[in-house]
Amino acid sequence: MNLDDTSRFKELDSLNMLGEVDGLPDQLEKAWSLGNRLELPALPGISRVLVAGMGGSAIGADLLAAYIEPFCSVPLFIQRDYTLPAWASGRQTLVIASSHSGNTEETLSVFEQARQAGCSLFVISTGGKLAQLADEGGIPIWKFEHSGQPRAAVGYSFGLLLALFARLGLIPPQDGDVADALQALREQQALLRIEVPAAKNPAKRQAGQMMGRWVVVLGAGLLVPVARRWKGQVSEVAKAWGQFEALPEADHNTLAGIEFPETMLTNTLVIFLRSAADHPRNRLRSELTLQSFMMAGMATDFYRGKGSTRLAQLWTTLHFGDYTAYYLAMAYGVDPTPISAISGLKEAMS
Repeated sequence: MNLDDTSRFKELDSLNMLGEVDGLPDQLEKAWSLGNRLELPALPGISRVLVAGMGGSAIGADLLAAYIEPFCSVPLFIQRDYTLPAWASGRQTLVIASSHSGNTEETLSVFEQARQAGCSLFVISTGGKLAQLADEGGIPIWKFEHSGQPRAAVGYSFGLLLALFARLGLIPPQDGDVADALQALREQQALLRIEVPAAKNPAKRQAGQMMGRWVVVLGAGLLVPVARRWKGQVSEVAKAWGQFEALPEADHNTLAGIEFPETMLTNTLVIFLRSAADHPRNRLRSELTLQSFMMAGMATDFYRGKGSTRLAQLWTTLHFGDYTAYYLAMAYGVDPTPISAISGLKEAMS
């Protein structure tokens, strides 16, 4: 499909996923503002935090963990499963149950175990059973309104957590960094919208490179969860296979697997995500690893985050990936919103 022929976009995009991608900077801004207005009870003595969530609700916690690692006063753990770790008990452990629908069975399971373990509890959701349980138990909850897919609510799943951590005094104030990130997002977005032709639209060109290829995304430090986000969007939005890897770990195993199968390698595109926040040794690793993959016959490319702060580089890299996945869906001629395979599995599990 010609990505400059946007007349077919509306036919394919039945539930306006493009509107979600376009609106992500505004969503992040709304989430930050909402998180600074909502009621927050005192939660003294917190020494560790666990966020329970899955999919689009968990990725916000991943992004937060990578972003706040250099300056957060307590450890943050993300649990994508049914069980609460044995160490998580008592009021000094804050368990945040994050579920877009409020009906995610894994998150509900951890929530109930955390309540039995006497943990401090907090809920972030649009409603559902989780919100009901929170209301009945007098557990603090921050509700937000979003009717789309959880993966399209990443601005809320991150922005509300960021505001919560700042208001609890676990991280320094973030107003300036959020403002810088929003400015960088909007400046970049001017080049990524559908009306910008492929010759001047780097996200359309990136999607064109992905067509017909196995997509691998690598990131280091701050951008590891963004690499995960790119992989998730390629799969959920474009219905295409993808994977993500983290540096420097990939250089201790994945780098050895560049010989077989030859037919697969020549149809692989490896994209390296880069940030000014990268450790100097990881910058070198990124370049040398790219060269090794290229010499093995794989197509390679890179994207460098925009903006002057770590938060801006995190979010511009994520947003570029969301646009790219959307254009890849259009190139493949698929509706970017429905996820029938995942919905079918959930129905079977029920």
